[in-house]
Amino acid sequence: MSSNKLNDIKCSVLDLAVVTEGQTAAGAIQNSRDLAKHVEELGYTRFWMAEHHNMENIASSATSVLLGHVAEATQTLRVGSGGVMLPNHSPLIIAEHYGTLATIYPDRIDLGLGRAPGTDQTTAQAIRPDRMQAVRQFPENVKKLQQYLSAENSTSSVRALPGEGTEVPIWILGSSTDSAHLAAALGLPYVFASHFSPQQLMPALRIYRENFAPSKQLDQPYVMPCVNVVAADTDEQAEWLSTSLKQMFMGVVTGERKPMPPPVDDMSTVWSSHERAAIRKMLSCSFIGSKQTVKNGLSDFLEQTGADEIMIATYIYDHRERLKSHRLFAEIMSE
Repeated sequence: MSSNKLNDIKCSVLDLAVVTEGQTAAGAIQNSRDLAKHVEELGYTRFWMAEHHNMENIASSATSVLLGHVAEATQTLRVGSGGVMLPNHSPLIIAEHYGTLATIYPDRIDLGLGRAPGTDQTTAQAIRPDRMQAVRQFPENVKKLQQYLSAENSTSSVRALPGEGTEVPIWILGSSTDSAHLAAALGLPYVFASHFSPQQLMPALRIYRENFAPSKQLDQPYVMPCVNVVAADTDEQAEWLSTSLKQMFMGVVTGERKPMPPPVDDMSTVWSSHERAAIRKMLSCSFIGSKQTVKNGLSDFLEQTGADEIMIATYIYDHRERLKSHRLFAEIMSE
């Protein structure tokens, strides 16, 4: 378990290429690339993007294509998926996509894998009609993917070329205890989606650590929870900026995935008491405020979780404010 000191912990970024009100998908993608260059200069470790489909507010559906765009604009940043929803795909195709990225950008590509659809049920059915069968095969498909990316696969009749021998590091993503059991059994690093599904965080971490079996990739448990961060000069400014994040999460509750709106002065004019309660529950692992406020909250969180690395998601309407929030967070982590 980590020592929990802020300056001992690596920090990384999750980005969804969020489309804001009045913006195009092209603008959102350009902002993601710009953010990646910015956080590389600030010393962040990874920049991950997540697979989502049929969402007006998220432009990261073709995740591997965007990761190539980001990797090309950066030099040292690790770039990866947070994650690829493996049941949407054949393991061979994913091995080829991420193996190709790893061939172009050696030792810089990560492959985070999840089993959720990353969309609504109708779209999930359109992506892959036999998806539920693929969900059941998730553990064995993770192993297949490892095999395709290994040098040992060179004698197999089915090979990932390029990809074979790249040994792209695989991470298991989860928002429940199911994934904790799998990550532990396979001896893989574990990422928990506490930025939107914090309820089972502590039980999942306990299961993962207690059941961890060392592997070729990893000799001891490695945990990276994802949290929301909105940092600004003052608590009041950060709270105001965070109303865009809260409105975006309202879309998760109501099913309306519209582009992220600008901040509002009073959330009570926007959400119902039921929506407020649901969103507060989802956002309980969120750190919103000045540097000192974020630092205090984050220190407690790291103490509780013993995280080895922290991944942050920062949903802010104004791109300049988002860049600034990442800078303030880097300062918090290095002080």
